[in-house]
Order: sequence, then C-alpha cells, then structure tokens
Amino acid sequence: MSNKDIFLNDVKSGENTKISLMVMRVMFRDTTKVVAILADKSGDIKATIPCKKGDVTEGRVILVEGKKDGNFDVRKYEFIDEYEIEDYLPTVKRPIEDIVEELELYTDEYIISREGKALNDYFFKNEEFLQKFKKAIGGVSMHHNYIGGLAEHTLGVMYLSTVFSERYNCKNREIAILAAKLHDIGKIYEMSYDGPFKYTLKGEMEGHIVIGIQMLNKAFESEPNLYSEDFKARIKGCVVQHHGKPEFGSPKDMNMEESYIVHYADYVDATMNKIEKIKEKYPDGGWTEYDRKLEARLYL
Repeated sequence: MSNKDIFLNDVKSGENTKISLMVMRVMFRDTTKVVAILADKSGDIKATIPCKKGDVTEGRVILVEGKKDGNFDVRKYEFIDEYEIEDYLPTVKRPIEDIVEELELYTDEYIISREGKALNDYFFKNEEFLQKFKKAIGGVSMHHNYIGGLAEHTLGVMYLSTVFSERYNCKNREIAILAAKLHDIGKIYEMSYDGPFKYTLKGEMEGHIVIGIQMLNKAFESEPNLYSEDFKARIKGCVVQHHGKPEFGSPKDMNMEESYIVHYADYVDATMNKIEKIKEKYPDGGWTEYDRKLEARLYL
C-alpha cells in the first residue's frame, strides 16, 4: 500500500518535486502529451504530461516528477496501483466512525417499534451496505461532495428531524426520523466514489430516489408479514417526497407531516453545507462571488 506523505498544498510554486496524484479529468490529448487535472485531497492542478502511449486515463494514480509553477510541468511519471483512496479524494473532516456512532445514538433513542428496528437493521446491520454508506458522497458537486459526505449529511438530516419532530409534536415521530436516516440510501449506487466523482449509469438513468425505493421494497419483501401497509406507505412517501416539489426533482408533492419534516431538514443541511464550503474560501469575510448553487452572493 502506498504511503503518501507529500500533498499538493505542501508544494511551493517554482519547486521541483516528486508527488503522487490522481488523474481527475483529461482535458486534451494528442500523440505526444496529455493535459489533465491532477489532484489529491488537498487540491488540484492543471498539468501537462508527456505521454505517447495514451495510458494516462481518469482515475489512475500516478507518481509525477516535475515543477509546480502555476500549472504542473511533468517531466516523467509512473503508475501507482496500491494506494489509499482517501489520500486523493476530498474526505469528511470528522472521523467517519464518530458520525456512524452518533447516528446510532439517535436510532436507539427514537427507533423503537418492531417495524422500525427491523427496517433500520436490514440496512445498517448489513456490513456490505454499511461500508458503502461510510464511503459514499452526498453529491457530485451540489453538497457534501467528499468521501463520507453521505453519512455526514444523513446525520445532519436525522438530527434536524429530531428537533423538528420534538418542537412541532410530530404525530409519527419515528417515521420522520427513520425516513431521515434512509432518505438518501440510493446514493450509494447513484454515484461513483472510487475515483473522480461522477454518476453511475444507474444513477444517470434512475436517480437516488427511485433507487432508494427499490432498496426499500427489497427490505419489505424480506419480511412480508412484519410491515404494515401504513408503515411502508409512510416511509416510502417520505423518501419519494423529500425533494419537496417536482421542480426540485421530487416525483410527488409533499402530503404528510413527516415528509415536510424530512424535506426541510434535508434542505437546511444541504444549504448550510454549501455555505460552509464558501466560508472556507473567504476566511476574512466580506462579499463573496456569486454562487450558482445558492443563486446569491453572501456577505460573510
């Protein structure tokens, strides 16, 4: 396994260096060179790489030797086949196991019915699902777009759903909070996060809401005599409706108290994550540039 000890933000401009980076995007290719975006978890850079074989492709990790001076002028390179993916892709700052542990604290407190516990355990006691969930991203570009982002976003939505449910005396509190935990499970198959973040074919064709419903149906089919029709309808309704309106990508308008709670918890957590990322770019405050996702400039 590769032991990466130098990161892109450690390399000073004008400095000759030898560093391993992932090929994130190939911008241009001819018979003698490749122009690509190379990156590790600390940042990215445009690079010109001498390449006659055409073997520099997206998702590969290469050890490059050259000079960083605005762009990266690569003199030679070699491939690395064994590495830690978290060294090359942006990763959640908080330890992922802490996030999962906090998720389970809310689960133990609020998910108490036989149906609720069984549905939770179908997913979160399944080691294959859990490993995908812990690595999955919250989005390719919109929000929580880093390894572990899905778990962090799920925790945020689940926490806010507990607050909203308590404050507004939600009749079906367990449904709202469990649906918050499950609302984005389809993202583990919607997006690829073993290399440059992108949508899978299934993600492009179906999207995470449809995929999530398919996953829930399999869970319900695994114990057909356990789940009531009302429980199934409410959980699936929250997942279907959590984007709020059709113009926001929701197949159906909200029509349950629980789906309003999950939708607004989802919206708040996603929006505040976008703002957090903008704040990192403007440590001194003041007016930001116009942000396309927020459709606004911020005064920080």
